[in-house]
Amino acid sequence: MLVDILDLERIEVDIFRGRSPEVGPQRVFGGQVAGQALVAAGRTVPAERAVHSLHAYFIRPGDPEVPIVYTVDRTRDGRSFSTRRVTAIQHGQAIFTLSASFHRPETGLEHQAQMPDAPDPEGLPERFGRLRPVDMRYAGEPPWTAARDGRPRAARSMVWMRARGELPDDPLVHVCAVAYASDMSLLDSVLLAHGLTWDASGLSAASLDHAMWFHGPFRADEWLLYAQESPAASGARGLAQGRIFRRDGRLIASVVQEGLIRVSDSADRHGRPS
Repeated sequence: MLVDILDLERIEVDIFRGRSPEVGPQRVFGGQVAGQALVAAGRTVPAERAVHSLHAYFIRPGDPEVPIVYTVDRTRDGRSFSTRRVTAIQHGQAIFTLSASFHRPETGLEHQAQMPDAPDPEGLPERFGRLRPVDMRYAGEPPWTAARDGRPRAARSMVWMRARGELPDDPLVHVCAVAYASDMSLLDSVLLAHGLTWDASGLSAASLDHAMWFHGPFRADEWLLYAQESPAASGARGLAQGRIFRRDGRLIASVVQEGLIRVSDSADRHGRPS
C-alpha cells in the first residue's frame, strides 16, 4: 500500500508525477507529499549517496483529486554531498518545497540519545478504524482520549510504527516511508499541553514546515519507536520534535515540525459544542 503511494511516474529527466490514494482526506496528507518529493530527489542522486537531511515547507493545501507534479533542481553534486531542491506543483502553483542533502558513506564520531522505555508493540491495540498504510500503536493512552477531560497533560507521546507489508530492500524506499509516517502524529504533543483534541470545536491546524535528519540504517517495515514532545507554542504556532529509534535502541532519525494551530475565541477548548 505505501509502496504504491511512493511509486512515482517519471515524465521527464527531472520531472515526476505522483498520485494520492483513492480513499483519503479532503486535502493531501502532508507526509505523502514529503515522501513523494524525497523519492523524486533520490532518483536523481547516485545510489551510494544516502539522504541525511531534509527541510520542507508546506505552502498550499494539496488537492487529492489531481496528480502532483514534482520538479527536481540538481543544485549541486560535490565530492561527498549532493543537494537537491524539489517543488511540488498542482493547478500551476507550488504547494510544497523540499531541500534534501545526500552524503556518501563515511566514518567518524558517534553518540546518541538513549531510547526511552516503552511497552512492546505487539501487545498494544490498533486505534484506527480505517486501514492505514502505516500501522501505528500508541505506547500509552492516545491523545484523543488523554485530553478528553480538557486538562493539560505533559506535552509528549510515543508511538510504535511500521509500514504495512514487506518493503523492497532499496534504502531510499525505507527513508521515504519514514518521512511519510513522521507527519502522522507529531503535533499531538502540542495539543496535549493544552488539553485539546483534534476534533475540538473551533480548532484548525496545518503543518507549516518539516525537517528531518537521518542517523543510521533501518527498515521501515520493522517496528520503530517515535518519541515526540512539544517544547513551545506561541503566536498560533506549535513546535514539536521527535526521535525515532529502532527496536534495538539505535537512534535512526530526528524530526522537527512547526504547525499552525488556531483556536477561535468562542470555541469550547474541551472539544464540546459551544
